[in-house]
Amino acid sequence: MREKTSETAYILEAAIEGLRRIKGKQITVIDLTTIHHTECSYFLICHGTSNTQVEALAHSVEETVTEMTGEKTWHKDGYRNAIWILLDYGDLMVHVFREEARTFYNLEGLWSDARVTILEDE
Repeated sequence: MREKTSETAYILEAAIEGLRRIKGKQITVIDLTTIHHTECSYFLICHGTSNTQVEALAHSVEETVTEMTGEKTWHKDGYRNAIWILLDYGDLMVHVFREEARTFYNLEGLWSDARVTILEDE
């Protein structure tokens, strides 16, 4: 079983801060550490109400993670359409959706055997 490293914890904390700065909706952490054969340990999910907000949320995560931890994304995808932007930090994957896409893809439902924590909106 993988343990949450302090580096991953700092990146997760910084990414959450980045989402909160732009008022990300229904910020959710999916802890995959107890599930075998996953590509990462955590998913961080939220949604925005427009493509502009989705893009701003993703940029805020990138900027805040770099500012607070010095880390940069390993890979990013989805900025072109800003319906679902994925930011890969290795052991953490950040998913920023438009609300409709989040409902359609339902990652929380797909990973319901993992520990799912919904953070309160500020």
